[in-house]
Amino acid sequence: MQGGVGAYTLELAHALQALGVRITVLTSQRAAQPCCVEFGGCIRVLPAMQHWDWHLFHTAPALANELGADWVHVQYQTAAFDMHPAINFAPWHWRRKGLRTAWTYHDLLPMYLFPKAGRRLRTWVTERPTRSAQRIITTTEADRLRLAERGVNAVSIPIGSNIVGRSLTLEQRNLRRQHRGYTGADFVVAYFGFLNHSKGVTDLIEMTHQLVQERSNVRLLMIGERAGASDATSDATSESGAQPSSKREPVRTMGGSLPDEEVTADLNACDVLVLPFRDGVSLRRGTLMAGLANGCALVTTTPQHPLPELVEGRDVLFAPAGDVLALSAAVRRVADDPALAATLRQQARRRSHLFAWPEIARAHLALYG
Repeated sequence: MQGGVGAYTLELAHALQALGVRITVLTSQRAAQPCCVEFGGCIRVLPAMQHWDWHLFHTAPALANELGADWVHVQYQTAAFDMHPAINFAPWHWRRKGLRTAWTYHDLLPMYLFPKAGRRLRTWVTERPTRSAQRIITTTEADRLRLAERGVNAVSIPIGSNIVGRSLTLEQRNLRRQHRGYTGADFVVAYFGFLNHSKGVTDLIEMTHQLVQERSNVRLLMIGERAGASDATSDATSESGAQPSSKREPVRTMGGSLPDEEVTADLNACDVLVLPFRDGVSLRRGTLMAGLANGCALVTTTPQHPLPELVEGRDVLFAPAGDVLALSAAVRRVADDPALAATLRQQARRRSHLFAWPEIARAHLALYG
Protein backbone atom coordinates (compact mmCIF):
# COMPACT_ATOMS: atom_id res chain seq x y z
CA MET A 1 0.00 0.00 0.00
CA GLN A 2 1.21 3.53 -0.75
CA GLY A 3 2.11 5.43 2.39
CA GLY A 4 4.39 5.53 5.38
CA VAL A 5 2.91 2.54 7.21
CA GLY A 6 3.22 0.30 4.14
CA ALA A 7 6.84 1.36 3.62
CA TYR A 8 7.55 0.92 7.34
CA THR A 9 6.08 -2.60 7.32
CA LEU A 10 8.22 -3.64 4.36
CA GLU A 11 11.43 -2.31 5.94
CA LEU A 12 10.65 -3.89 9.31
CA ALA A 13 9.85 -7.21 7.61
CA HIS A 14 13.18 -7.21 5.77
CA ALA A 15 15.07 -6.39 8.98
CA LEU A 16 13.26 -9.11 10.93
CA GLN A 17 13.85 -11.56 8.09
CA ALA A 18 17.59 -10.95 8.49
CA LEU A 19 17.20 -12.13 12.10
CA GLY A 20 15.58 -15.39 10.98
CA VAL A 21 11.90 -14.47 11.36
CA ARG A 22 9.34 -15.83 8.87
CA ILE A 23 6.73 -13.21 8.03
CA THR A 24 3.38 -13.10 6.26
CA VAL A 25 1.69 -9.76 5.64
CA LEU A 26 -2.09 -9.70 5.34
CA THR A 27 -3.23 -6.57 3.53
CA SER A 28 -5.93 -5.06 1.35
CA GLN A 29 -6.87 -6.21 -2.14
CA ARG A 30 -6.13 -2.61 -3.16
CA ALA A 31 -2.43 -3.28 -2.62
CA ALA A 32 -0.19 -3.09 -5.67
CA GLN A 33 0.30 -6.86 -6.01
CA PRO A 34 -2.76 -8.83 -7.23
CA CYS A 35 -1.76 -12.15 -5.66
CA CYS A 36 0.49 -13.81 -3.11
CA VAL A 37 4.01 -12.43 -3.45
CA GLU A 38 7.26 -13.71 -1.98
CA PHE A 39 9.96 -11.24 -0.93
CA GLY A 40 13.31 -12.95 -0.44
CA GLY A 41 11.71 -16.31 0.29
CA CYS A 42 10.66 -15.48 3.87
CA ILE A 43 8.27 -12.55 3.46
CA ARG A 44 4.90 -13.51 2.05
CA VAL A 45 2.38 -10.82 1.11
CA LEU A 46 -1.31 -11.69 0.89
CA PRO A 47 -3.47 -8.86 -0.51
CA ALA A 48 -6.63 -10.75 0.43
CA MET A 49 -8.83 -8.36 2.43
CA GLN A 50 -11.71 -6.90 0.43
CA HIS A 51 -13.07 -5.07 3.48
CA TRP A 52 -11.57 -4.59 6.95
CA ASP A 53 -14.83 -5.53 8.65
CA TRP A 54 -15.93 -8.06 11.27
CA HIS A 55 -14.80 -10.97 9.06
CA LEU A 56 -11.32 -10.07 10.30
CA PHE A 57 -12.20 -11.77 13.58
CA HIS A 58 -12.06 -15.13 11.80
CA THR A 59 -9.79 -14.48 8.79
CA ALA A 60 -6.67 -13.61 10.78
CA PRO A 61 -6.89 -16.54 13.27
CA ALA A 62 -7.49 -19.02 10.44
CA LEU A 63 -4.45 -17.73 8.56
CA ALA A 64 -2.32 -17.60 11.72
CA ASN A 65 -3.18 -21.20 12.57
CA GLU A 66 -2.48 -22.32 9.01
CA LEU A 67 0.96 -20.69 9.14
CA GLY A 68 1.75 -21.68 12.73
CA ALA A 69 2.34 -18.00 13.50
CA ASP A 70 3.73 -17.07 16.92
CA TRP A 71 2.38 -13.52 16.81
CA VAL A 72 -0.18 -11.41 14.99
CA HIS A 73 1.23 -7.89 14.76
CA VAL A 74 -1.09 -5.02 13.74
CA GLN A 75 0.43 -1.89 12.21
CA TYR A 76 -2.29 0.59 13.16
CA GLN A 77 -2.99 4.04 11.81
CA THR A 78 -6.35 5.68 12.45
CA ALA A 79 -6.99 6.52 8.79
CA ALA A 80 -6.29 2.94 7.65
CA PHE A 81 -8.37 -0.27 7.83
CA ASP A 82 -11.25 1.50 6.03
CA MET A 83 -11.89 3.47 9.25
CA HIS A 84 -13.80 0.42 10.51
CA PRO A 85 -13.73 -0.34 14.26
CA ALA A 86 -13.46 -4.12 13.74
CA ILE A 87 -9.66 -3.98 13.89
CA ASN A 88 -9.81 -2.22 17.28
CA PHE A 89 -11.84 -5.04 18.84
CA ALA A 90 -10.05 -7.86 17.04
CA PRO A 91 -7.25 -8.41 19.63
CA TRP A 92 -9.87 -9.20 22.28
CA HIS A 93 -11.39 -11.88 20.04
CA TRP A 94 -8.01 -13.20 18.90
CA ARG A 95 -6.87 -13.57 22.51
CA ARG A 96 -9.87 -15.82 23.17
CA LYS A 97 -8.70 -17.89 20.19
CA GLY A 98 -5.27 -18.32 21.80
CA LEU A 99 -3.40 -15.85 19.58
CA ARG A 100 -0.78 -13.43 20.89
CA THR A 101 -1.16 -9.93 19.47
CA ALA A 102 1.35 -7.11 19.20
CA TRP A 103 -0.04 -3.68 18.30
CA THR A 104 1.90 -0.70 16.96
CA TYR A 105 0.26 2.73 17.15
CA HIS A 106 1.53 4.88 14.29
CA ASP A 107 -0.71 7.60 15.68
CA LEU A 108 -3.25 8.04 18.48
CA LEU A 109 -5.76 10.16 16.61
CA PRO A 110 -9.34 9.34 17.70
CA MET A 111 -11.01 7.42 14.91
CA TYR A 112 -14.23 8.42 13.15
CA LEU A 113 -17.22 6.25 14.10
CA PHE A 114 -20.45 7.96 13.09
CA PRO A 115 -21.86 11.51 12.98
CA LYS A 116 -21.93 13.18 16.40
CA ALA A 117 -19.86 10.43 18.04
CA GLY A 118 -18.11 12.21 20.91
CA ARG A 119 -14.36 12.39 21.30
CA ARG A 120 -14.50 10.27 24.48
CA LEU A 121 -16.14 7.36 22.65
CA ARG A 122 -13.84 7.69 19.63
CA THR A 123 -10.76 7.73 21.89
CA TRP A 124 -12.06 4.71 23.82
CA VAL A 125 -12.42 2.71 20.60
CA THR A 126 -9.01 3.85 19.32
CA GLU A 127 -7.30 2.76 22.53
CA ARG A 128 -9.37 -0.41 23.03
CA PRO A 129 -6.47 -2.67 21.86
CA THR A 130 -4.40 -1.56 24.85
CA ARG A 131 -6.70 -3.70 27.02
CA SER A 132 -6.31 -6.94 25.10
CA ALA A 133 -3.10 -6.97 23.01
CA GLN A 134 -0.11 -8.53 24.78
CA ARG A 135 2.40 -5.99 23.44
CA ILE A 136 1.77 -2.29 22.79
CA ILE A 137 4.28 -0.27 20.78
CA THR A 138 4.33 3.42 19.90
CA THR A 139 6.55 5.05 17.31
CA THR A 140 7.18 8.15 19.45
CA GLU A 141 8.00 8.71 23.09
CA ALA A 142 5.24 11.32 23.32
CA ASP A 143 2.61 8.71 22.45
CA ARG A 144 4.10 6.27 24.94
CA LEU A 145 3.85 8.88 27.71
CA ARG A 146 0.27 9.67 26.74
CA LEU A 147 -0.68 6.00 27.07
CA ALA A 148 1.27 5.74 30.32
CA GLU A 149 -0.96 8.46 31.78
CA ARG A 150 -3.86 6.08 31.13
CA GLY A 151 -2.07 3.20 32.85
CA VAL A 152 -0.94 1.49 29.65
CA ASN A 153 2.46 -0.20 29.62
CA ALA A 154 3.79 0.54 26.12
CA VAL A 155 7.26 0.53 24.57
CA SER A 156 8.50 3.26 22.24
CA ILE A 157 10.38 2.03 19.16
CA PRO A 158 11.15 4.70 16.53
CA ILE A 159 10.65 4.25 12.82
CA GLY A 160 13.54 4.23 10.37
CA SER A 161 13.98 5.57 6.88
CA ASN A 162 12.25 3.67 4.10
CA ILE A 163 14.77 5.25 1.72
CA VAL A 164 18.32 3.94 2.00
CA GLY A 165 20.86 6.63 2.76
CA ARG A 166 23.45 7.41 0.09
CA SER A 167 26.31 9.85 -0.16
CA LEU A 168 27.03 11.32 -3.61
CA THR A 169 30.39 12.66 -4.67
CA LEU A 170 30.52 16.31 -5.68
CA GLU A 171 30.62 15.26 -9.32
CA GLN A 172 27.59 12.97 -8.92
CA ARG A 173 25.71 15.71 -7.08
CA ASN A 174 26.40 18.23 -9.83
CA LEU A 175 25.33 15.75 -12.51
CA ARG A 176 22.03 15.15 -10.69
CA ARG A 177 21.40 18.88 -10.45
CA GLN A 178 22.12 19.25 -14.16
CA HIS A 179 19.72 16.38 -14.86
CA ARG A 180 17.03 18.31 -13.01
CA GLY A 181 17.88 21.47 -14.95
CA TYR A 182 19.62 23.35 -12.12
CA THR A 183 22.88 25.26 -12.30
CA GLY A 184 25.53 25.70 -9.64
CA ALA A 185 24.11 29.15 -8.92
CA ASP A 186 20.61 27.85 -8.17
CA PHE A 187 19.47 27.38 -4.57
CA VAL A 188 17.34 24.22 -4.60
CA VAL A 189 14.63 23.90 -1.96
CA ALA A 190 13.30 20.33 -1.85
CA TYR A 191 10.12 18.84 -0.45
CA PHE A 192 9.61 15.09 -0.05
CA GLY A 193 6.28 13.41 0.67
CA PHE A 194 2.61 13.31 -0.21
CA LEU A 195 0.61 16.43 -0.93
CA ASN A 196 -1.79 16.23 1.98
CA HIS A 197 -2.97 18.96 4.30
CA SER A 198 -1.01 17.85 7.36
CA LYS A 199 2.28 18.15 5.45
CA GLY A 200 1.89 21.94 5.09
CA VAL A 201 2.36 22.01 1.31
CA THR A 202 0.45 25.27 0.90
CA ASP A 203 2.82 26.88 3.43
CA LEU A 204 5.73 25.57 1.38
CA ILE A 205 4.40 27.10 -1.83
CA GLU A 206 3.76 30.45 -0.15
CA MET A 207 7.23 30.41 1.40
CA THR A 208 8.81 29.68 -1.97
CA HIS A 209 7.04 32.59 -3.64
CA GLN A 210 8.21 34.89 -0.87
CA LEU A 211 11.80 33.79 -1.40
CA VAL A 212 11.59 34.09 -5.18
CA GLN A 213 10.54 37.72 -4.86
CA GLU A 214 13.93 38.51 -3.30
CA ARG A 215 16.14 35.72 -4.72
CA SER A 216 15.65 34.83 -8.36
CA ASN A 217 17.86 31.74 -8.06
CA VAL A 218 15.47 29.83 -5.75
CA ARG A 219 14.06 26.62 -7.22
CA LEU A 220 11.55 24.22 -5.65
CA LEU A 221 11.91 20.48 -6.24
CA MET A 222 8.93 18.31 -5.27
CA ILE A 223 9.94 14.69 -4.72
CA GLY A 224 7.60 11.74 -4.38
CA GLU A 225 4.09 10.46 -5.02
CA ARG A 226 1.11 12.81 -4.92
CA ALA A 227 -1.27 10.69 -2.83
CA GLY A 228 -1.13 7.92 -0.25
CA ALA A 229 -3.53 5.02 0.15
CA SER A 230 -5.25 6.20 3.33
CA ASP A 231 -5.26 10.01 3.24
CA ALA A 232 -8.21 11.60 1.47
CA THR A 233 -6.72 15.10 1.81
CA SER A 234 -3.90 14.46 -0.67
CA ASP A 235 -5.92 15.08 -3.81
CA ALA A 236 -7.77 17.99 -2.22
CA THR A 237 -4.49 19.67 -1.31
CA SER A 238 -3.06 19.26 -4.78
CA GLU A 239 -6.25 20.66 -6.28
CA SER A 240 -6.22 23.67 -3.95
CA GLY A 241 -2.87 25.16 -4.84
CA ALA A 242 -0.02 22.69 -4.93
CA GLN A 243 -0.39 22.03 -8.65
CA PRO A 244 2.05 23.64 -11.10
CA SER A 245 0.74 26.55 -13.11
CA SER A 246 2.39 28.62 -15.81
CA LYS A 247 3.14 31.22 -13.15
CA ARG A 248 4.76 28.75 -10.78
CA GLU A 249 6.51 26.33 -13.11
CA PRO A 250 9.84 28.24 -13.23
CA VAL A 251 10.30 27.51 -9.52
CA ARG A 252 8.79 24.03 -9.22
CA THR A 253 9.52 20.57 -10.51
CA MET A 254 7.18 17.71 -9.66
CA GLY A 255 9.30 14.61 -9.20
CA GLY A 256 6.44 12.09 -9.37
CA SER A 257 6.91 8.40 -8.64
CA LEU A 258 10.61 7.55 -8.67
CA PRO A 259 12.79 4.54 -7.86
CA ASP A 260 14.48 4.84 -4.46
CA GLU A 261 17.91 5.50 -5.99
CA GLU A 262 16.55 8.53 -7.81
CA VAL A 263 14.85 9.83 -4.66
CA THR A 264 18.15 9.59 -2.78
CA ALA A 265 19.91 11.35 -5.65
CA ASP A 266 17.43 14.23 -5.46
CA LEU A 267 17.77 14.45 -1.67
CA ASN A 268 21.55 14.61 -1.99
CA ALA A 269 21.33 17.20 -4.77
CA CYS A 270 19.14 19.74 -2.95
CA ASP A 271 20.47 22.62 -0.85
CA VAL A 272 17.79 22.39 1.83
CA LEU A 273 14.94 19.98 2.56
CA VAL A 274 11.82 21.71 3.92
CA LEU A 275 9.18 19.65 5.75
CA PRO A 276 6.54 22.09 7.08
CA PHE A 277 4.31 19.63 9.00
CA ARG A 278 1.17 21.35 10.30
CA ASP A 279 1.24 19.30 13.51
CA GLY A 280 4.97 19.72 14.12
CA VAL A 281 7.75 17.32 13.28
CA SER A 282 7.97 13.98 15.07
CA LEU A 283 9.99 10.81 14.83
CA ARG A 284 7.04 9.02 13.20
CA ARG A 285 7.71 10.90 9.96
CA GLY A 286 9.44 8.67 7.41
CA THR A 287 10.30 11.64 5.21
CA LEU A 288 12.25 13.15 8.11
CA MET A 289 14.16 9.89 8.50
CA ALA A 290 14.92 9.82 4.77
CA GLY A 291 16.25 13.38 4.94
CA LEU A 292 18.51 12.51 7.86
CA ALA A 293 19.78 9.33 6.21
CA ASN A 294 20.69 11.23 3.05
CA GLY A 295 22.45 14.10 4.80
CA CYS A 296 19.98 16.90 4.03
CA ALA A 297 20.16 20.34 5.59
CA LEU A 298 16.72 20.18 7.22
CA VAL A 299 14.19 22.90 7.97
CA THR A 300 10.98 21.68 9.57
CA THR A 301 8.34 22.73 12.08
CA THR A 302 8.74 22.88 15.84
CA PRO A 303 7.77 19.57 17.50
CA GLN A 304 4.70 19.56 19.74
CA HIS A 305 6.58 17.45 22.27
CA PRO A 306 10.26 17.47 23.29
CA LEU A 307 12.52 15.84 20.73
CA PRO A 308 15.88 15.37 22.49
CA GLU A 309 17.24 13.28 19.62
CA LEU A 310 17.40 16.39 17.38
CA VAL A 311 19.06 19.59 18.58
CA GLU A 312 17.86 22.84 16.99
CA GLY A 313 20.66 24.72 15.25
CA ARG A 314 22.95 21.68 15.21
CA ASP A 315 20.92 18.86 13.61
CA VAL A 316 17.94 20.76 12.19
CA LEU A 317 16.31 24.20 12.06
CA PHE A 318 12.80 24.61 13.47
CA ALA A 319 10.05 27.11 12.60
CA PRO A 320 6.60 27.34 14.25
CA ALA A 321 3.96 25.38 12.35
CA GLY A 322 1.94 27.60 10.02
CA ASP A 323 4.40 30.52 10.31
CA VAL A 324 5.47 31.10 6.71
CA LEU A 325 7.66 34.10 7.61
CA ALA A 326 9.61 32.03 10.16
CA LEU A 327 9.92 29.18 7.66
CA SER A 328 11.34 31.59 5.08
CA ALA A 329 13.78 33.01 7.62
CA ALA A 330 15.09 29.52 8.46
CA VAL A 331 15.67 28.74 4.79
CA ARG A 332 17.50 32.07 4.38
CA ARG A 333 19.82 31.06 7.25
CA VAL A 334 20.82 27.95 5.35
CA ALA A 335 21.25 29.86 2.08
CA ASP A 336 23.37 32.61 3.66
CA ASP A 337 25.57 30.48 5.94
CA PRO A 338 27.50 27.73 4.09
CA ALA A 339 29.13 26.62 7.36
CA LEU A 340 25.73 26.11 8.99
CA ALA A 341 24.47 24.21 5.93
CA ALA A 342 27.53 21.92 6.04
CA THR A 343 27.03 21.27 9.77
CA LEU A 344 23.36 20.43 9.29
CA ARG A 345 24.19 17.97 6.51
CA GLN A 346 26.93 16.30 8.53
CA GLN A 347 24.83 16.05 11.67
CA ALA A 348 21.85 14.67 9.77
CA ARG A 349 23.84 11.59 8.77
CA ARG A 350 25.15 11.17 12.30
CA ARG A 351 21.71 11.34 13.90
CA SER A 352 20.24 8.90 11.36
CA HIS A 353 22.24 6.10 13.02
CA LEU A 354 19.86 6.35 15.98
CA PHE A 355 17.09 5.02 13.75
CA ALA A 356 18.76 2.08 11.98
CA TRP A 357 16.47 -0.79 10.96
CA PRO A 358 18.64 -3.60 12.43
CA GLU A 359 18.30 -2.00 15.87
CA ILE A 360 14.57 -1.50 15.37
CA ALA A 361 14.16 -5.15 14.40
CA ARG A 362 16.15 -6.36 17.41
CA ALA A 363 13.94 -4.28 19.70
CA HIS A 364 10.86 -5.97 18.21
CA LEU A 365 12.35 -9.44 18.51
CA ALA A 366 13.10 -8.81 22.17
CA LEU A 367 9.45 -7.87 22.72
CA TYR A 368 8.17 -10.95 20.96
CA GLY A 369 10.23 -13.02 23.41
